[in-house]
Amino acid sequence: MAGKGGVGKTTVGATVAVAAARAGAKVQLIELEGQSQLAALFGAPEMRFEPTTLIERNDAGGSVLGRRITPDEALMDYLGAHGLDRFTDRLSVTGIIDVVTTAAVGLRDLMALGKIRQIADRGEADLVVVDGPAAGHAISFLRTPAGLARASLGGPVHSQAEAAMEFLADESRCRVQLVCVPEVTPVTECIDTAYALEDEIGVALAPLVVNQTVAQLKGLVTAGRATSLPPSAEAVVERRIASTRIQKAQLQRLNEGLPLPQIHLPHILSARLDRHHINTLADAYAGGFK
Repeated sequence: MAGKGGVGKTTVGATVAVAAARAGAKVQLIELEGQSQLAALFGAPEMRFEPTTLIERNDAGGSVLGRRITPDEALMDYLGAHGLDRFTDRLSVTGIIDVVTTAAVGLRDLMALGKIRQIADRGEADLVVVDGPAAGHAISFLRTPAGLARASLGGPVHSQAEAAMEFLADESRCRVQLVCVPEVTPVTECIDTAYALEDEIGVALAPLVVNQTVAQLKGLVTAGRATSLPPSAEAVVERRIASTRIQKAQLQRLNEGLPLPQIHLPHILSARLDRHHINTLADAYAGGFK
């Protein structure tokens, strides 16, 4: 999942996981660096590197496990898987792990991406949903393997980078789902990000999610003009008319600028989203494309 900050990318990632679990899929929902609020959306404890159950197995056989992947933990896991587990505790205590992942430009992102690829390739889940960085960082995050492959002549970094590039280019294994809201700046950034992902990185795009859409109330303009309303109610009607017009114009821009199927999710009027709201959004997500 990728999108401009504030468009609800984390919420949509949780929505996708719930919708897939309802359809019988075993899902792993991953947050990077522990920055998101995924666990809170499910009323669960803070997620860790080891999987945490967010949704128990349902009647359809689906479930959702959540986990947090940080570059340091991913590197420790990689070393342990290659017979160096005896040294990982010492490296962690001395702080060498942090020095290595900070000094080697791009290595942090490659380690996290490598762990995600491992989870997918080992069949640990039917679907892996990653709450990725905001759009700008998402592009640099996905550029990392190509840059490290060019910078290294061989060795484990080069092989990991090439494996990551192969993974990203395989549409059957990896897609990026962009999220935006029907406003000018998010739509502009979404269109630019989509072409950068396809042209520069070669990753396939999933259907576009347009979050926080409002239903068009037919006859609202006419009714507002024909009815005498108190000033407060009139202001509410005017704001709704204005937001509907902006939404219509931005959806038109998306249709013209980005030839992708769209999934529209409703605007949830709540200061704090919870599992009930995610279920509502999952209903809309499963309802099909626009």
